[in-house]
Amino acid sequence: MSITHPGRRDVALKSSPDVAAARRETCRLVRTDEDLDLHHGVRRAVFVHEQGLFRGSDRDPLDESADVVHVLGLVDGVAAGAVRLYPCREEDPRDGLWKGDRLAVLPGRRAGHLGAALVRFAVSTAGALGGRRMRALVQAPNEVFFHRLGWSSTGGPVDHLGVPHVRMEIALGP
Repeated sequence: MSITHPGRRDVALKSSPDVAAARRETCRLVRTDEDLDLHHGVRRAVFVHEQGLFRGSDRDPLDESADVVHVLGLVDGVAAGAVRLYPCREEDPRDGLWKGDRLAVLPGRRAGHLGAALVRFAVSTAGALGGRRMRALVQAPNEVFFHRLGWSSTGGPVDHLGVPHVRMEIALGP
């Protein structure tokens, strides 16, 4: 499946006025091999080195799938975040169910709004690609963050990679 995002443009969000005015947070689809390396570098820094959830790499066969969308988040033009999304494989593709995962923001960049920008970008991208709903398995401490972005919890905590996670879902707009 070839993925063409109708708005192949960066989404720029200005930080709140109390943060340095020059700070620009942007999200964009991974377009080049260099972008993909940066995307995976952010994920490796967070999931392998910081959290120790994986050994060596968090890459899996999904990363090679043609229908997976990799997103890169930048702060002032420097890679600082990543997320991936794809049509849900557990259900009929005609149901329009998408899944988001591997949301990562580098530790020094979590005080801004990049995490929220990445989630919103993933949601709007899945919607633009025909999705009707999106699911995610979110680390339990991030549940409130996702609630603030309009997501709903759909079940109690589950163990994933030895860490409590919560199933969450959001309806995707037209």
